[in-house]
Amino acid sequence: MSLRNKVTLIGYTGKEVEIVNFDNGNIKAIVSLATSDYYTNAKGEKVEETQWHNLIAFGKTAEIFQKYVPKGKEIAIEGKLIYRSYDDKDGVKRYITEIRVDEILLLGGK
Repeated sequence: MSLRNKVTLIGYTGKEVEIVNFDNGNIKAIVSLATSDYYTNAKGEKVEETQWHNLIAFGKTAEIFQKYVPKGKEIAIEGKLIYRSYDDKDGVKRYITEIRVDEILLLGGK
């Protein structure tokens, strides 16, 4: 078995899906996903820790996001980590971590 770049997450979308249309007819979907973990701190209090993830999808997967995934929808995704960088308007190099979604499963919720 070979090791590979694979991510699986279950969470809730944090905003409406943003769609980018390309000249060649392809589309890209962009949305944020919140996942939460819970633990008990030293005082015995239950603490929720939320992480936000940037998701991107292309083609048929992007179409599913566009048609069926509103803000607040619970979904499960599988994809891979993508790292990229760019220079902002002030010339400062910025780094972005995204998850390119290959598969999506619509769960409960909205």
